[in-house]
Amino acid sequence: MYRLRRIFIPVFCLCLGLAPVIATALSSAEFIRDMERRHGFDRAGLEQLLAGAAVSEAILAIISRPAEKRLRWHEYRAIFIKEARIRRGVEFWRANRAILREAERKFGVPAGIITAIIGVETFYGRIAGRHRVLDALHTLSFHYPRRAGFFRGELEQFLLMTREQGLDPQALKGSYAGAMGMPQFIASSYRHYAVDFDADGRIDIWNNPADVIGSVANYLAEHGWQPGKPVVARAEITGERYKRFIGEGLKPDTAAAELRIAGVSSGALYAPDEKLKLFEFELEDKNEYWLAHHNFYVITRYNRSALYALAVYQLAREIAARMPGP
Repeated sequence: MYRLRRIFIPVFCLCLGLAPVIATALSSAEFIRDMERRHGFDRAGLEQLLAGAAVSEAILAIISRPAEKRLRWHEYRAIFIKEARIRRGVEFWRANRAILREAERKFGVPAGIITAIIGVETFYGRIAGRHRVLDALHTLSFHYPRRAGFFRGELEQFLLMTREQGLDPQALKGSYAGAMGMPQFIASSYRHYAVDFDADGRIDIWNNPADVIGSVANYLAEHGWQPGKPVVARAEITGERYKRFIGEGLKPDTAAAELRIAGVSSGALYAPDEKLKLFEFELEDKNEYWLAHHNFYVITRYNRSALYALAVYQLAREIAARMPGP
């Protein structure tokens, strides 16, 4: 069970060199004043709300070791490409076939990719997070210096989102990073990309599959999804020249012809000038290689990890293979 503790600074601590803690308190006060000035929030109400937010040591521990950085590909894959998740994906697709078809028509994103993202994110709503979003964002905004600026921005977006949608900011739960609902949208993503796909007058990414499906599809479309284009393909390598193309970054940056000259080949068809990205994934006893297109990069805009994008792609294929015809 995660331990939550509230910040309490006795007077005698002020002489013990606790500058970071003092700076944290000042940052919180400045944040409140800024929200009052720019967005018209009531200062006293916001002070009371944030005073009731807890600091989670568990969250600080988790965010320092995300799965995408500590696991190898075969370990990461084993979490998501499992029989139970595939079966549940088929069930979800069947139950929402008409909605998925409409989302694919409107946004150009395949039903399998939409379904797989929801499956990887929350197992179709089963694992949507147990942390209070307010606690998570408060913890990371004022007690995680490495990305405090980003999370203060998300706390701002969260407070705006809950005010706009009439939601209780103290009641919503999500991931350790403040991601919410079946698609695990952070607050800024909700405000920019979530859609009322069934036109019932509200955007519900917690319980309404139509809004979840439409929001995921819209997110990918807004990030540049190319309808009808491939995602990624297995590659074979010869020699050693390919190694210089495996580096940091996720965006396709090397022409297919240049990769071919370097000993990278694939059964997939590419235009010679198409930009691709070569990835190396670690298995238990060897490595495998994949050539990623632009659409693979788009999936990484949802979660900035090549492991994540490949898991989504492979889960989508497994689910699609079990779906009957149209």
